Amino acid sequence: MNQLELKKVSVSHVQGLQSNTVVHDIDLTVKAGECFGLVGPSGCGKSSLLWVLAGLNPHWEGDITLFGQPLESGKIFTGDRRRRVQMVFQDPYASLHPKHRLRRTLAEPLKLLGLSDINDRISEGFKQVGLTENMIDRYPHQLSGGQRQRVAIIRALLLEPKLLLLDEPTSALDMSVQAEILNLLNELKANHDLTMIMVSHDPDVIDYMCDHAVTMKAGRIDQEKRYV
Repeated sequence: MNQLELKKVSVSHVQGLQSNTVVHDIDLTVKAGECFGLVGPSGCGKSSLLWVLAGLNPHWEGDITLFGQPLESGKIFTGDRRRRVQMVFQDPYASLHPKHRLRRTLAEPLKLLGLSDINDRISEGFKQVGLTENMIDRYPHQLSGGQRQRVAIIRALLLEPKLLLLDEPTSALDMSVQAEILNLLNELKANHDLTMIMVSHDPDVIDYMCDHAVTMKAGRIDQEKRYV
């Protein structure tokens, strides 16, 4: 079963009346349960494409089918679709409020959904990513970079997504911590039956993580590779 299909998808960055097309005529298919990689140098368009798939950039053309349903260009994600697609950013501060304790940041979206046992859900999330419960009431600056990225992963997983988007999730970390996070993501993928799309400039990371990948160059797919 395919979780995602793109046909002739182009992506633009829009500022005022100016529009610049940065991704051109992308065709790709992501199967349920696989980790799909987008690899290439900075500026090749891979993160721009990922932001469209996260519902954060509505400026695209072509055909996108997500979870069997067609998307409509010009609209951001809302409701259940917003919950089912979650993103982990390169910088965990992008999803962790620097002046709020971690418990508050993690609890707020769960409260909006009307979920119960929120504190228990957060505690279980910390256990799953190898963090101790005494960290829950700390501020982001009181954690290391690797710990903050684990919390960012918790934030995404607490909403029980079907598709997890990873935008250079380890590039800001040192090599030993990078390996820990990648191994954690592999474990979580298996345990939660997740489909993942990972963006990286590092081919070694893609080779290690992904079942299927494409190399992007100047906004276009340059090469495709399957690992299984």
